[in-house]
Amino acid sequence: MRRLSLLASILLLVSPVSGEEYLNGITWQAPPVVDPGKSDDSPPSDAVVLFDGTDMSHWKNGDNWPVADGVVSSGKGQVVSKDEFGDCQVHIEWSAPNPPKGEGQGRGNSGLFLMGTYEIQILDSYKADTYHDGQAGAIYKQTPPMANAMRAPGQWNTYDILWTAPRFNDDGSLQSPAYITAIHNGVVIQNHFELLGDTPYNRPPQYKQHSSKGPIALQDHGNPVRFRNIWVRELQPVQGEQTRKPYLRDGKKETPID
Repeated sequence: MRRLSLLASILLLVSPVSGEEYLNGITWQAPPVVDPGKSDDSPPSDAVVLFDGTDMSHWKNGDNWPVADGVVSSGKGQVVSKDEFGDCQVHIEWSAPNPPKGEGQGRGNSGLFLMGTYEIQILDSYKADTYHDGQAGAIYKQTPPMANAMRAPGQWNTYDILWTAPRFNDDGSLQSPAYITAIHNGVVIQNHFELLGDTPYNRPPQYKQHSSKGPIALQDHGNPVRFRNIWVRELQPVQGEQTRKPYLRDGKKETPID
């Protein structure tokens, strides 16, 4: 009897008090099935793999960045992906030079550019000083990261980024800004930050109309930063159609909600 009483108490906790069920009246398309990969360093099945450790064939100027032992090192000139993306998820792993050399912006400097225009900084900020909106994880010249989650030089850092591309009206004016959420080594460093525009060094940020998709770019700043496991997933909004008004259902009884 005690077991039955306990089971009844649990059912009361997890069961709705009312018999009514809310239905939103939307007919949803089934979400696509994505294989997440066999391990943490495996790309999902729908990812565009930009660097898998073998070659730089997915990049313009890739021949000038040397590949060895599954790793590519920054070389002469920036590299720009041949594929272009709008809203997307980006995964990239990078390692600052060891032993470290230089100071400030001259210490393990590179940069990841979304749509070839908007930079999240790559820099050796491990026990090293620079201006805060230029350290690792900063949206360059716009905001510092929420935390400094750097690993020591020579160790691998991971950025996982959710990018919402800006939208423009037909007349070139800004319809909606870009947003970025970024996770550095498992630590949230940007939380849906609204970008003020592009990320130049020598002037205030501004938006200038561009296409709805753009490339991923990696900067050459003269420092031998290493990279591996670079992939991108295009993000598509969930699809659904309002096929009837929202309603409450209680058994066979349906009550529309105005």
